[in-house]
Amino acid sequence: MSFHAALRNSTKSVFLRVEEAFDAPFGGQDNPLRHLGAMGLFLLWIVAGSGLYLYTVLDTGIDAVYNSIGYLSREQWYLGGVLRSLHRYASDGFMLVMMLHLVREWAYGRYYGFRLYSWMTGIPLIWLAYVAGIGGYWIVWDELAQLSATATTELLDWLPIFSEPSARNFISPSAISDRFFTVLVFVHLGVPLLLILGLWAHVHRISHVDYLPTRRVMLATGAALTLLALLRPALSNPPANLAIVPGDLAFDWFILFIHPLTDLSSPAIVWALLFGLTALLFALPLLPHARPQPVAVVDPANCTGCDRCLADCPYAAISMTPHPGRPGFKLAVVDPDMCAACGICAGACPSSTPFRRRETLLTGIDMPQLPVDALRRKLEQTLAQLDGRTRIVVFACARGAAAGKTLAAADTAVIDLICTGMLPPAFVEYALRGGADGVMLTACREGGCEFRLGDRWSSERLLGEREPHLRHSVPPSRLQVTFASAHDDEVLSTALAEFRIRIETLEAASDRLPPYLRRAPHHA
Repeated sequence: MSFHAALRNSTKSVFLRVEEAFDAPFGGQDNPLRHLGAMGLFLLWIVAGSGLYLYTVLDTGIDAVYNSIGYLSREQWYLGGVLRSLHRYASDGFMLVMMLHLVREWAYGRYYGFRLYSWMTGIPLIWLAYVAGIGGYWIVWDELAQLSATATTELLDWLPIFSEPSARNFISPSAISDRFFTVLVFVHLGVPLLLILGLWAHVHRISHVDYLPTRRVMLATGAALTLLALLRPALSNPPANLAIVPGDLAFDWFILFIHPLTDLSSPAIVWALLFGLTALLFALPLLPHARPQPVAVVDPANCTGCDRCLADCPYAAISMTPHPGRPGFKLAVVDPDMCAACGICAGACPSSTPFRRRETLLTGIDMPQLPVDALRRKLEQTLAQLDGRTRIVVFACARGAAAGKTLAAADTAVIDLICTGMLPPAFVEYALRGGADGVMLTACREGGCEFRLGDRWSSERLLGEREPHLRHSVPPSRLQVTFASAHDDEVLSTALAEFRIRIETLEAASDRLPPYLRRAPHHA
C-alpha cells in the first residue's frame, strides 16, 4: 500500500469514528459532519445576508468607513453590531467547514471517476473564498486591515505581474484615496458572486442536492452564532495609520493565517506552498485508485420510459430521449462518465420485479456486475438451502457493516448488494413467499451512504412513500430495516436477534389462532 493510500485510509477511519460518535447525540439527519456541504451553504447565506445589510449602511471613505462600522458595533449593537459579528463568525465557520469538507471527500476517495467534475470545480472555490475573506478585512480599514493590505501586496509583489511594487500604495497616508475603498467594495461584492456561481457549477451534476441542513441544525447553528456575537462581539482595532507600524492586534487565524506564515518563512515559500498544494489537489485524480465498476446498461426492449431511474439517480447520470422503436415513448440513456455504478436505477425500474414469469429476467436498466436476474436466482438458491426453525434472508449493503461475516448461519442467508437502493421492494415479498420467515435489510446510516441516497430511497420505497413501493399486503412485522456502518457488526447481531425473537413470537401466536386466521403458508 502506498503512503498516500495509507494516509487516506487512516484519515477516513478517524472521520468514521468521529461521525459515528456524533450520531449518538445528533442522529444521522442532524449530524453536521455528514452534511458539511449543506452546512457550508447555510453559513455562506448568513455571510451574504449580513453582508448586504452592512453594505447598505456603510459609508465608503478613509475616515467614514471606520466611523460608520464603529457606530454599528457600539451604538447600534443590537442590530448592526450583531450582524457584523454574525458576518465575521459565519465567515470563519464557512472556512472551517469548507476545509473539513475538502479533507473528508479526499479521505473517502471522492475525487475521481464520476466525482471528478465536482472535485475539479471545487478547488478554485478555495481561492475565491480566501480572496473574499481577506478583502473583507480591508474594508474596515483599521490597523488589522492595514497590516493585511501591506502584507498581501508585499506577497503579490514577489510575483512578476506588476511593473511597479504595489506595496508602495501603503507607504504614506496620501497614497490612499476614497477611490481605493470604492474598488475594494466592488471586489468584495464581485468575488462572492463568483463564488456562488462556482458553487452552482460545483453541484449542478448532482441531483437532489441538500442546499440547506435540517431546520434543527439551522436553528442551532444560528443560535450558537448569535450567542457568540453577543458574548464576544467583533470589534475594530484602532484606525489605520500608515505613518506607524500596528502593534498587538486581535487576529483571525481562520482567514488571515497566511500573513504570519509569510513572516515565519518568505513570499517564495508561501507561493510554493499555495501553488504546490493547488497542483496536488488537481493531480490527485491521476494517482492510482480503484478500477471503476461497469456502469448501468439500458435494454430498449424492456424500457418503458417511465423516468423513475431519472428521478432516483443521485448523480444526474440518466436522461430521457425519444424511444427509437416506440413512437411517443421515451428511452433512458446513461452517461458513463457520470454513472456511479450504484444500481439505484435498477431498484427503481418497474420491470425489475422478480415475479415476472421469465426464465431470464431482463429489465429496462440493470447492472452488469449484479443483474436483477442473477439476484433472483441467488435468492432462490439461498431459500432452497435455508434450514432451521426461523429462516431469515438478509439483504446487506456491501459497503456497510460486514453482515456476511457477522450474520450468516444455517438459518440466516446474507445476500450482498452494491447498494441497498438497488433492491426492488418486490424482492422482500418474493423472499417471504419463497419460504423465508423474515427479511432484514441492512442499510448505511443516514447521511453515510456511499452513493448519497441509497438508504433514503430504500426506506421510502418500503414505507410506500416512493415508487416502486412494497405492497401493503406484506406484513411489516416480518420486515426489519437496520441502519449500520462499517463498525456496527454488534448492532447488526443485536438487531437480528431481536428480529428473530419477534418472528418466533408471531409464529407462536399464529399457532394459537384458528386455522382460518393463521398466516398463509409459503409458496413459490
